[in-house]
Amino acid sequence: MPGLKPIYRPKFTVKQIEEAERISQKHTAAHNKVQRAKLVLLLHQHPDLENPQAARLLGRHENWVRYWRKRWVTEGFSLSDKPRSGRQPTLSANDHALIKAIACEFPVQRSQPLSRYSTMDIVRVVKVEQQLDHVSPSSVWRILDQDAIKPWRFRCWIFPRDPEFLSKARPILELYQGFWQGQPLGARDFVICADEKTSIQARQRRYPSKPSAANQLALFEHEYQRQGAIQYLAALDVHHMRLFGRCEPKTGKAAFGRLIDDVMRQPPYTSAERMFWIVDNGSSHRGAKAVAELRERYNNLILVHTPIHASWLNQIEIYFSILQRKVLTPNDVKDTKELEHRILAFQNYYMEYAKPFNWKYTCHDLEQQFQRLRLAA
Repeated sequence: MPGLKPIYRPKFTVKQIEEAERISQKHTAAHNKVQRAKLVLLLHQHPDLENPQAARLLGRHENWVRYWRKRWVTEGFSLSDKPRSGRQPTLSANDHALIKAIACEFPVQRSQPLSRYSTMDIVRVVKVEQQLDHVSPSSVWRILDQDAIKPWRFRCWIFPRDPEFLSKARPILELYQGFWQGQPLGARDFVICADEKTSIQARQRRYPSKPSAANQLALFEHEYQRQGAIQYLAALDVHHMRLFGRCEPKTGKAAFGRLIDDVMRQPPYTSAERMFWIVDNGSSHRGAKAVAELRERYNNLILVHTPIHASWLNQIEIYFSILQRKVLTPNDVKDTKELEHRILAFQNYYMEYAKPFNWKYTCHDLEQQFQRLRLAA
């Protein structure tokens, strides 16, 4: 019929379909590219689909569908935009590489009195050293964003220095997976993670705190009066999410022993075949002496120490971080008794709805990480 626009029916190769499937599932791909990839897959499955129908299914205008169908038929397959007209880039590929190289150095390597670069700092270095006067902070940010380079951000880490790190960490990770020395744990075996959260201060704010209101955050006075401090000792049954805790005026062998008694003297732990206690190297339970003393006290207790500087292997630390965020930050109590009551009440409250932590880090993951560290060294 006169005036009727033709419907272009592109045909795609297997390789082009695979590329479209890969891009449509890629979370970091540009939105426009993902939409074009979805159109490719839609037309591959329904080659006779009309433009208005395809547009409705993808939430786009039918002119957009028509444009890409025609382009794929007349100009060949591509998911990218055509080069646009306008001012040509003023920074060359070498300039891009130079800016990225500077961002991947410590400022001291160029005698800069800085600990880390900002985009403006990089602009100053480039202008002084390379005479690139047309560089701006926004252009530096765009160049670095291509490779997710962010020299203004950092995180701290500790290089494992325990020569027996792997041999000490493997048993713990195997216990989390339900194994001990290559054999599955039995129904009467339990895995307990324990530690102390020390010096928790009772802080009474100098002025009353105010709860949230319309268009206003909760308000807590910055200044406070110290009302004493307590120590919180806690143990976690890893596979059953049972918590045991007590507050003490100070830590030590005696206090930690009372926590052990709290757990070991109640069912089902009184009749357990084996009780695996995962602890760090704190003075309350350090070394072979603590292993022997506790084994003499309870003949079914097996003390398992984490490597040095590996508190992240102890699941009780996950609970401590939850306690810190939900109970102790901000901290506004009148005395240590109120603080103790709040901590122990939260312990019971948390057990009502919590499930065992979904621990996914395995021995294989640890070995791979050590392999990467060896290659980077």
